[in-house]
Amino acid sequence: MSFSIGIVGLPNVGKSTLFNALTRSKQANAANYPFCTIDPNVGVVEVPDARLARLTEVSKSAKTIPTTIEFVDIAGLVKGASEGEGLGNKFLSHIREVDAMAQVARAFNDDNVIHVHNRIDPKDDAAIINTELALADLQTVEKRLENTKRMMKGVGAKEYGLQTALFQRVYDHLQNGNPARDLSYNEEEATLLRDLHLLTMKPMLYVVNVDEGGTNAARISESAEQIEISAKLEAELADLTVEEARQYLKDLGITQTGLDKLIVAGYKLLNLITYFTSGEPETRAWTVGEHTKAPDAAGVIHTDFIKGFVKADVIGWKEFAAGGGWSKVRETGKLRLEGKDYIVKDGDVVYFHVSK
Repeated sequence: MSFSIGIVGLPNVGKSTLFNALTRSKQANAANYPFCTIDPNVGVVEVPDARLARLTEVSKSAKTIPTTIEFVDIAGLVKGASEGEGLGNKFLSHIREVDAMAQVARAFNDDNVIHVHNRIDPKDDAAIINTELALADLQTVEKRLENTKRMMKGVGAKEYGLQTALFQRVYDHLQNGNPARDLSYNEEEATLLRDLHLLTMKPMLYVVNVDEGGTNAARISESAEQIEISAKLEAELADLTVEEARQYLKDLGITQTGLDKLIVAGYKLLNLITYFTSGEPETRAWTVGEHTKAPDAAGVIHTDFIKGFVKADVIGWKEFAAGGGWSKVRETGKLRLEGKDYIVKDGDVVYFHVSK
């Protein structure tokens, strides 16, 4: 199962610099002018997880395979994008393809890097982006609303009356500059809205790009997750070896890289968890959504496992490590045998039994 986070924001706020640092690459053009990124750059990043090393050691695994997350660097958006300004619709279509958004707002000062509005104001940066996303969604909902109103006058008064009421509620909410994700929906309403692929329904967090050593940027919104990252510092770390980067961070008194912060926030935003399989051939991390039942979690390994699922041996990773691996934990009484209704938890070590 693959998850993607789109890095969005105004031009020249540090999106491509951050993308290059996170993916330890130079594939995104980070030039000092708007629209230096046109087509989105895509990078697959290994998710750092200290639990993998311990499980590998216990199982004496030949290979260690972390799970991954995909970052997409999307071109800078400007005022009027919903009406076709800048890269307009092309930009918006790229956002529709990702699972969540990391919206970068600029808080760093650098006279050599121009700002499209000649000022440093993260809150205003975010307001421009959010307005354009809401305006784009407003156009989408308006078209559907007009259609359901027409259908109401025909034979589908009852069915389309419910849809019209829903789309009218969302339309009014968007018109006030609010994201569609802020409203509550029942299961039927959520299904109807899913078909519209609304931009403001996507989970979103703010990434405030601060000066090196800068912390505690003012909150952009109380209703959204926010982290602070110095894209410049992350770019410097990307040019170092793992050990050099670790020492550099230690010297600066920083305990967590920007990548680590963004991945933790991204997992929380998308309601993701990690479970493990571990044995002599390999120890591997797998990503699934919260509340995933065992057969569906097995299906991430191979789709045939969903239908063939019989049962699963399950134990927490700490108990697995302390017990000394599969052969020994079976003797401790801590190993659990779970069926089709078991909901996999973060940190579970699982062995799936499947029929052929």
